[in-house]
Amino acid sequence: MRVIVTGSAGRLGRSVAAGLAASGHQVVGADRVAVGLPGVDERTVDLIDALAAQRLFAEVRPEAVVHLAGIAVPFSAPERRILMTNTALVHTVLAAAAEVGAERVLAASSPTVLGYSSPDWRADRVPLDERTPPAPANAYALSKLVIEETVRQFARTERTAYGFFRPCYVLSPEEWAGAPTQQGHTLEQRLADPALAAVSLFNYLDARDAATFVAAWLAAPATVVDGEGFFAGAADALAVLPVADLWREYAPALGPGADALGHGRPVFSIEKAERLLDWVPERTWRTELDPAAVERLLAASVQAARPTDRSTVRLTESSLR
Repeated sequence: MRVIVTGSAGRLGRSVAAGLAASGHQVVGADRVAVGLPGVDERTVDLIDALAAQRLFAEVRPEAVVHLAGIAVPFSAPERRILMTNTALVHTVLAAAAEVGAERVLAASSPTVLGYSSPDWRADRVPLDERTPPAPANAYALSKLVIEETVRQFARTERTAYGFFRPCYVLSPEEWAGAPTQQGHTLEQRLADPALAAVSLFNYLDARDAATFVAAWLAAPATVVDGEGFFAGAADALAVLPVADLWREYAPALGPGADALGHGRPVFSIEKAERLLDWVPERTWRTELDPAAVERLLAASVQAARPTDRSTVRLTESSLR
């Protein structure tokens, strides 16, 4: 399938574009810079320019479009700029895709649409899933909700399949190797201190698993994906201890339902993607992090589980930061 991936130079886009190319798709990457992706025809274009986007789509005539371009980190730019940029981009790209008759169009949203960054937010169910009502608490999350509604509009008015997905906290291969994450911490630090991952409710997704999700979405029947949204995340939580042992101190908004989240249970459900797309993520922090780091983290968790005094547990965890 001939696929345009927008935002192909980004941390998620690099893995998705390269992964689709490796699986046999003819991939054209569209971004403001080229990064030398293997097997990808990279085009430098500013997709905010509607005419430039239209020219690219008219030339490539994509059968499918995966829209990942946009400001990808909350509060990394002024709120109005984030909102205006991300919402303008999605409409421009989806309109260009519709004009050339693309058969499939998938846009990236975010789990942040649920609004869990708000101090007043409370989970209506655990694990969180596609039925959890959105309540965006900042411009980034609001822009992602607008993306979802834009997808639904095109799904109602176009004959081809439009959908969206909410990739969890994306981790790139270089971050598993020790590069800082978006918040400036290494993954070992993020796992050693539950407070660092609790702000995103311990969610994460290997970028390469995001690529397999996109491939599964492209291969699914149009009737299954048209107008639908999916969470895409790892099969466990970004935490050494079970979320059931962490939520009271680090994520009280989850409530007592989180007591069911033992080992191997993430806060965000991916059951819908497993059931409808036959997609299962392959990577977890236990398989991708350096084995020596995994050993340190597991040893520290055993030591932290022994004391009955929580201050001693916190001291043990802090020593690994």
